[in-house]
Amino acid sequence: MKSFLTIFCLLAALFAGAESCSASTDSVGIIKTVSGEVFLVSTQKSLSAAPNMKINRGDTIKTGATGSVGLIFDDDTVVSLGPNSEIAVESFMFNPVDQELSFVSRLIKGTFCFVTGQIAKLAPKKVKFETPEATLGVRGTKFLVEID
Repeated sequence: MKSFLTIFCLLAALFAGAESCSASTDSVGIIKTVSGEVFLVSTQKSLSAAPNMKINRGDTIKTGATGSVGLIFDDDTVVSLGPNSEIAVESFMFNPVDQELSFVSRLIKGTFCFVTGQIAKLAPKKVKFETPEATLGVRGTKFLVEID
């Protein structure tokens, strides 16, 4: 399991330099890579995820037993999810000119690897990851979370 997590984090770091697609008003990032069963669930529908699909505030990304996915947010935050994982994007604001910065996500279950982006550098107290047991504040740049 440790070697899988190491590879998982290394893949996340590789995506950190990738550029995202142009974003719509509600878009906060994109799905960069997909392997196996991965779903993007919005308030209106659930779709099989594919590379370059946009992620919006309020979306949930779920992986199945064979799934993994790489996400890149507009501030260059990179998130990787392993099998049987689920994350909800609660809040995301990235407007550094007006100092409107916020990234809050809810980690529901599974394995997650994070390489934080510009929001964590500019306003670390505005980045939070909520888990069933605690809320994590970001004080570093890379971390791994596993929720049973």
